[in-house]
Amino acid sequence: MNYHLLREFADSWGLVIMTVLFLSLIGWAFLPRNREANRRAANSIFEDENDNG
Repeated sequence: MNYHLLREFADSWGLVIMTVLFLSLIGWAFLPRNREANRRAANSIFEDENDNG
């Protein structure tokens, strides 16, 4: 494999692969079974706060 073959592959299929990967990751994040884990992750920054300010 040389640079030109890799470049041709990236030009033709790279965008398709990246789009499928992006949509898969977004879909995985919004699955109902991940709702509780996402809620815990979102609220984790508030767990160690002091009431003193």
